[in-house]
Amino acid sequence: MIQRRSKRRLMNEINVVPYIDVMLVLLIIFMITAPLMHPGQVELPEIGKSSIPPVEPLEVIIAADGHLTLRDRVRAGDERKVNRTQLVEAIKAKQAQNAEQPVVIAADKNVRYEEVIQVMDLLQQQQVKKIGLLTKPR
Repeated sequence: MIQRRSKRRLMNEINVVPYIDVMLVLLIIFMITAPLMHPGQVELPEIGKSSIPPVEPLEVIIAADGHLTLRDRVRAGDERKVNRTQLVEAIKAKQAQNAEQPVVIAADKNVRYEEVIQVMDLLQQQQVKKIGLLTKPR
């Protein structure tokens, strides 16, 4: 028996054409998608604004029977029962002095949520920008 030995040569060349094709496809994808992406904007505080103290919000209290009370936290003890038109007039007067006047709504736990939404909608129709809900901590 004669054994045949075949000479195996090591392959010292690498075919790089498929790698170049993949890189070109990735380059095209990044060139197309890069202009479509919008970077997030971060609003940093300004020096002049940080020294201004925050404005105390007006508090709209909705009682269990549906009556509205307006409380001004700046003037201690300034609390009065109002109807919806008086509420709008009082908030417009406050916003004439300060356009960024916040308003918070506090409702009794027995008030239907629909009442709260109606008051919130009324305030939004009057262009009140900052409306919040006031809750009691447990």
